[in-house]
Amino acid sequence: MDYKMVKEVHRRVKASTKALKLAMAVLAVLFLLAGIALDRGMMLLAFLMAGMYFLFEFYAVKDYEYVMEGDRFTVTVIHAKRRRKEVHELDLKDLEAVAPHWHGTVAKYRVKGGTQRLPKYDYTSYEPDIPYYTMVILENQKKIKLLLDLPEEMLRAMKQRNPQKVFMQDYGK
Repeated sequence: MDYKMVKEVHRRVKASTKALKLAMAVLAVLFLLAGIALDRGMMLLAFLMAGMYFLFEFYAVKDYEYVMEGDRFTVTVIHAKRRRKEVHELDLKDLEAVAPHWHGTVAKYRVKGGTQRLPKYDYTSYEPDIPYYTMVILENQKKIKLLLDLPEEMLRAMKQRNPQKVFMQDYGK
């Protein structure tokens, strides 16, 4: 039973990110005007600020792609809708648990109140109405914790392969 499932997740831009981008744009314009009116050296600051704005835009806008193909699960980060980088290639045979973030199975891995500290990677959308899941799995013989917005179909396929390790949220069905 081989299949390929793909889920794309768009990360919501935080309000603080929007405010920072606006501040950089305003400062770039002010430095440009000051460079024209007062001293040409100020123009260098304007161009540096504009460059920082575009670099910030590149690294702040992130999308994620989850691909599950058989027992292989990959997470790819997409920067500014242009550049892709595969950050995790995992074997689902090494899965320890997949559960909603509030579930007791993953409680020992929480930052507050948990007993085990693991490296955490957050690949969620930050949308308040989308439930996210905690996946604990081995990568290169080390346990890691992934926060993911997994769709129901992908969860069901994982549960078929690992019924004791995958805990699903009630989807009202």
